[in-house]
Amino acid sequence: MKIRVSAVQYHLHTISSFQEFADEVTHYVRTAEEFGSDFVLFPELFTTQLMSIGTTDSDGRTRALSIGELPAFTEQYIHLFRSLAETTGMHLIGGTHIIEERGKLYNTAFLFYPDGRIGQQRKLHITPTEVKEWNMASGDELQVFDTKFGRIAILICYDMEFPEIVRMAKARGADVLFCPSCTDDRHGFHRVRYTCHARTIENQVYVATTGTVGSLPTVDFMRGNYGQAALITPNDVPFPPGGIMTAGEINGDMVITGDLDLDLLYEVREKGSVTTWRDRRTDLYPDWS
Repeated sequence: MKIRVSAVQYHLHTISSFQEFADEVTHYVRTAEEFGSDFVLFPELFTTQLMSIGTTDSDGRTRALSIGELPAFTEQYIHLFRSLAETTGMHLIGGTHIIEERGKLYNTAFLFYPDGRIGQQRKLHITPTEVKEWNMASGDELQVFDTKFGRIAILICYDMEFPEIVRMAKARGADVLFCPSCTDDRHGFHRVRYTCHARTIENQVYVATTGTVGSLPTVDFMRGNYGQAALITPNDVPFPPGGIMTAGEINGDMVITGDLDLDLLYEVREKGSVTTWRDRRTDLYPDWS
């Protein structure tokens, strides 16, 4: 079975209304629909664009919204993505959005099913900047999601740098991992990118990843973005050399699309040049099932 996946290199720029945000999201979704995609992946923290709408203080000065004000858009965000998933028939991974629960902020990925269902995965590993500057809380549970195309998991940016959690996702049956990311320089970008490649080799799975591009000059910690979407495969003979099925132009405003063949995964797990999943030494280290 093949799954067609699109990944959005979402271009961040200052906007003045939620409608502008909705129009941009709809453009990307419709682009993926024209390619007949089954899944569409948006980047981590792309809804911070809504913070650039800003507000006017009592002294007449305009300021960007704070991270704590972003959850006020949650209902509109969910309505937008749920409607697009239902009308296009695609599974939409709506990047991540900040939600609030019991006074705590969570960086949360949403999976919107074509039938209106919604799945959530909170970021499990929080970066020092998220803790210090945004007071973000960490999620405490790994989710796997059943779809008509098989089982998937969503590991958010920094989460991909921890091999144990990815091994747990594979042990629970995930064949495709989606990694929405947001990095502000080459160092952060390559940390996530290289570990995505490592996880495909270790677990013989696919990884779809993407990041934000562009800038939000008025929003602290979102002023610079360095991103590139990619569909990454295990590094074995049936797949492209280097393990890259397709990738976007770095920092370009674009959508990439490719087909992930699940049958090839099952083939290499049994008789590939290496069989890393089958050959793990659970007598020496734990099996993260």
